[in-house]
Amino acid sequence: MTDQSPSGESGDDASGGQTEAAQPEPEAAEAESSGEAEAEDGSAEGDEVTAGQTLDGTAEAETGLRSRRPAGRPLVIAAAVAAALFVGSAGFAGATAHQYVTDRATVATKLRIARTAANAITTLWTYSPDNMDKLADRAEQYLSGDFEAEYRKYIDALIAPNKQAKVTNTTLVTGAAVESLKGTDATAIVYTNTTSTTPATKDLPSLKYLSYRLTMKRDHARWLVTRMTTITSLDLTPKF
Repeated sequence: MTDQSPSGESGDDASGGQTEAAQPEPEAAEAESSGEAEAEDGSAEGDEVTAGQTLDGTAEAETGLRSRRPAGRPLVIAAAVAAALFVGSAGFAGATAHQYVTDRATVATKLRIARTAANAITTLWTYSPDNMDKLADRAEQYLSGDFEAEYRKYIDALIAPNKQAKVTNTTLVTGAAVESLKGTDATAIVYTNTTSTTPATKDLPSLKYLSYRLTMKRDHARWLVTRMTTITSLDLTPKF
């Protein structure tokens, strides 16, 4: 009995030792738990990387799509403003060019009027005893209307006495300018120095400073004198 009791205790001890060996140690359990946790973490990390890559790819794709999108509203507005400025500048340039051409044409017309007025006065008041009878015919190209008839009548009355006195009249134009221009009507001012000689005064010159206002009208391409008035008449003949 006494021997059995220790045997029994020994058996119990052995059984108990096997039981203790079969149970895992706390550290091993923790290790396994840690391993499973790390495995899960790794799986999660892997999932995160895959998700990150997917997101990056999507972001890159979205970036590529944005780069090919039409211009934004600010850019469209800027283009519209630039186009408007271009059209405006073109219109301004066109208007300026038109005004320049118009001004050039007006200046050319005034020069033609002034030249015609100067030539008319020179022809009307330059004559000699030898050509005075043809004076009205020479002046006819510059005159129109009633004024032409009046001038011819005036010269016809002077032909005989001037031929008899052998009067020579020379008119030198010193200046001419257009006073007004409106459509086919214009007025011009002509400044002259006129010299007259005759044997009756021993050919001593009679000097006069005369200025005239000529009313003119355009007839097709020509400007004709329809009226003439004397503005200034100064006798500059030396007195002895």
